[in-house]
Amino acid sequence: MHGSASPFPPSPADAKGPVLVDMLLLPEFSLMSLAATVEPLRAANRVSAQELYRWRLLSCDAAVVTSSSGLTLQVDGRFAADEPRDVLIVVAAFNARRHALPVLPGLRRLARRGVPLGGIESGAWALARAGLLDGYRATAHWEELEEFAAAFPAVEVVADRYVVDRARFTAGGAAPALDMILNMLRAQHGLALALDVASVFIYDPRPTAEDEQRIVSLGRLAGGDPELTEAIRCMQTHLDEPVSVGAVAKRVGMSTRALQLRFRARLGMSPYTYYRNLRLSAARRMLQQTELSAAEVAAAYGFGSGSAFARAFRERYAVSPMEARKLAGDPSPWLTGAWPR
Repeated sequence: MHGSASPFPPSPADAKGPVLVDMLLLPEFSLMSLAATVEPLRAANRVSAQELYRWRLLSCDAAVVTSSSGLTLQVDGRFAADEPRDVLIVVAAFNARRHALPVLPGLRRLARRGVPLGGIESGAWALARAGLLDGYRATAHWEELEEFAAAFPAVEVVADRYVVDRARFTAGGAAPALDMILNMLRAQHGLALALDVASVFIYDPRPTAEDEQRIVSLGRLAGGDPELTEAIRCMQTHLDEPVSVGAVAKRVGMSTRALQLRFRARLGMSPYTYYRNLRLSAARRMLQQTELSAAEVAAAYGFGSGSAFARAFRERYAVSPMEARKLAGDPSPWLTGAWPR
């Protein structure tokens, strides 16, 4: 982490009133990411019995914004770059590259004025498209991290859960955003307040920002079943060149049969099925985020033929690979449950 642990103004004790934080919501934003960003500020006001922070929800045109789950949210107004504010945070998820286009000039004006800028989840795309992360460390959601790094070579892209680098800050998703805001509260107001805020949400903060984002969130499994955890991590690191289940079992010091029984008992499926689903999930993201052909995507994730890939994909998602690509910008299949996960 470069520079201060908080790009917010030094401290309301040194300022003349609450810190003014604007949340710019792009269409298809994540409700969880928004809540993880704004609710700690609300809780900080409550536990301190002071108005430490004040915030507004903004959209490009002051119209209601539809979230990634299809729920709509009324905002406080239109994003206008010349209005006074202390911090601006872009909250975005799906199709952020397209949704961000109208706000790029305004973001650049804010940067010229020295306003600290943040990006939650795909909000980093908006900042990077505006050229405001060049020369900074930054992160994005793990699903698009490689593409983000390829698109913006002037940005030092890392797989950290969140990054604070001078007057720029980015978080990969909702839980990292909560940890990041808690860390900023600690930097501004001390550990006691940050712990009180975390307690409001019955939440144990992660100790460091530099923890790498995982494709699979292992949670308690990591401490309770180290062999299964290591097997899953082995699979994660060999998505493009799959190894055999026997090789995975050998790496974690188990027989193939014992590993099969462990997967069945803990995850309700065979290790082969679990491994195949990881590869199919990665392949679906590549289909939706690139223009590679289905055959190229199949080869990228170790499927022996395009036909084998198409059969496995349809079995998993109930649509063909090309149908999945066409539906990339349409959340309705997920909302109706048409695609089994």
